[in-house]
Amino acid sequence: MGEVLAGIDVGGTKTQAIICTPDYRILRQGSVGTPAKEGGSSMVSAAIALVERLLEDTDASLRGVGVGAAGMVDPSKGMVTVASNSFRGWAGFPVTKVIADHFGVPCAIDNDVNAFVRGEVTTGDARGRSNVLAIMLGTGVGGALWMDDALFQGETGAAGEIGHISGFGNAPCTCGGHGHLETVASGNAIARRYSEISSACVGSARDVADLARGGNAHAKLIFEEAGRAIAQAMSMEAGLLDITTFVLGGGVCRSWDLLEESVRRELSVNPPLGNRHLDIFPCADNVAAVSIGAATLLAV
Repeated sequence: MGEVLAGIDVGGTKTQAIICTPDYRILRQGSVGTPAKEGGSSMVSAAIALVERLLEDTDASLRGVGVGAAGMVDPSKGMVTVASNSFRGWAGFPVTKVIADHFGVPCAIDNDVNAFVRGEVTTGDARGRSNVLAIMLGTGVGGALWMDDALFQGETGAAGEIGHISGFGNAPCTCGGHGHLETVASGNAIARRYSEISSACVGSARDVADLARGGNAHAKLIFEEAGRAIAQAMSMEAGLLDITTFVLGGGVCRSWDLLEESVRRELSVNPPLGNRHLDIFPCADNVAAVSIGAATLLAV
């Protein structure tokens, strides 16, 4: 195999990893459950074991390891600084130091949505695009901004956080605000909204999607509302930044068949300034995109 890179995507449920060539061609990939409640040491140990398994029976020489992780990340410190309560002992754990010490190679870390946009502009649908906004529709709604062929993070590192644009009702957001896009278009919001409208509890947005595909009127309405809100947020960003390329990932994006019609309809009725066409790419494999983006951190 020669020299290879490893890219790791640490999620709340699964940790996924790839082994790829220096030009980001995937050679092997796999996943393992994330021991999120067992602490940072267990989580990193699981990731290390996964990479070692992918390297088994090869003559590959590992050049470096990149990590994409949910939450607020300080790449210079090599750790997550703020994590959701689904993780125990994750914020502050020295991720890159432990991995680098174990393998004896450089290790870098960044936020998973930042890694996602890196992956998409490197090998995905946005390849060759200089200006891209990535939207991760998962448990929450994350965003990352790629401007002039580089990640743009702004004054405080929050550039591109489209999930916290306001103007979408008055429901409380996980950040402490109200009426943000996340309160309408995230997986948690879709499940919550269905329960409010129908008075029937569901476990997840996937359950609501199954109901919608089965013809349930309440479930279909929830996805129509989410799609309209996503389109409105895109239009705002397009008007402000002149961005015309959007890549979407995350679990909710797997229900693009339920979102697309209302997204396209809203953009046709209320297009961005100048009636500009927006290229929208729902990512079929955002797992690989995050892992590839993590691997590209070694070139930064």
